[in-house]
Amino acid sequence: MSKRRMVVPLTIAGSDPSGGAGLQADLKVFLRYGLSGAAVCTTTTSQSPAGVTAVNPVPAEVVAEQLAALLKDVRPAAVKVGLLGSAANARAVARALLPLSRRGVPIVIDPVFTASDGTRLYPKADVPVFLRHLVPLATLLTPNLAEAAELAGTTETKVRQNTGEVVKKLLKAGCQNVLVKGGHMTGDEAVDVLGVKGGEMVLFSAPRVPRRTNVHGSGCVLSAAITGRLALGRSLEDAVQGGKAFVTSAIATARPIGRGLRQLDFLARVE
Repeated sequence: MSKRRMVVPLTIAGSDPSGGAGLQADLKVFLRYGLSGAAVCTTTTSQSPAGVTAVNPVPAEVVAEQLAALLKDVRPAAVKVGLLGSAANARAVARALLPLSRRGVPIVIDPVFTASDGTRLYPKADVPVFLRHLVPLATLLTPNLAEAAELAGTTETKVRQNTGEVVKKLLKAGCQNVLVKGGHMTGDEAVDVLGVKGGEMVLFSAPRVPRRTNVHGSGCVLSAAITGRLALGRSLEDAVQGGKAFVTSAIATARPIGRGLRQLDFLARVE
């Protein structure tokens, strides 16, 4: 029997009992790529596809305990960070991930600040802590339109008008690469903008899925797909391109599981 270590991606995220977002969605995506993922829970939410009714951050010491126990024995091939819920959790996660960052383990940070229904998930007052402690550890930062505006201290209109300048500002915050997701932009094409340190900008475009298929969890799924592909040794551009193709397919065939937003099709085609 082979003693070769299994490739294990790690998600550090909130729990979504509907399974459409958060660590439950991340683990489904990892499995879709043939990977058995590990998961550390930072926040419990009470929600369904119809919306969020409660958000309860896990105490920071419990988050730290989970990470310490796991990382003492498991070497993740890549890490995704999603909903953290509090500044204390952001600090705890940053402390745990610093050694991995120094060893070159890919870290994808998805700044989950607000739910699809508008519920605030991460306090506005705690955003500076997120910027100072976590962003510098990111191999890739994956904000949507609103998150990019909040992190850059600007407006959504300015992000739309000059995405490149916002990307440059976020790169100056310390991350290696930034992917501003285009799902909340306008136009027939959903265009994601990847900014690489050194000034290069790469565009990833896909036909926009009709509004009738509004979904929940697309940002979580994209960042998890990118993380899974990085864990498999893909290049950053390949990971983004393949992740975008997967999430586009998953949105196109999304189906309702309740009366609210549709859930992505986690069995969608993988490149």
